[in-house]
Amino acid sequence: MLDAIREFLSDIAGSPEPKKFAEDDYRLAAAALLFHVIAVDGIVSEIERDKLAEVLMRRYQLDRDGVRDLIAAAETADNEAVDLYSFTHILKQNLDIAERERIIALMWTLVYADGTVHEFEDNVIWRVAELLGVSAQARIRLKHAVRDGA
Repeated sequence: MLDAIREFLSDIAGSPEPKKFAEDDYRLAAAALLFHVIAVDGIVSEIERDKLAEVLMRRYQLDRDGVRDLIAAAETADNEAVDLYSFTHILKQNLDIAERERIIALMWTLVYADGTVHEFEDNVIWRVAELLGVSAQARIRLKHAVRDGA
């Protein structure tokens, strides 16, 4: 009986829906690229997943539920995407060059999280940087800065 009353009251009040990220949300586009770079070698380790959650929580001030929803949406978006352009296009429209370089730095952070840089990961970052308008010099500078812990 008590559960029925709770259900009735939540229907009247409108139960809060889980946080959704729109397809054109730059946070989803960034998260999809970040997920893609850790998945491109065929293995998504717990270290990489944990680092992804940490990076997204810090970067976008999300709580655990928010970051879980964002990662789930990012994984789905990455799996459904036919290319990287849809993500990079959104980022290029919404972020200035400094923010786009931060995305590249975050990608390097995730690549180095498991201690191994796979050639596929390096190639994805190269392609994303090109699509974001991040220069080769900046991409390499960011790679070295992340690798060296600067």
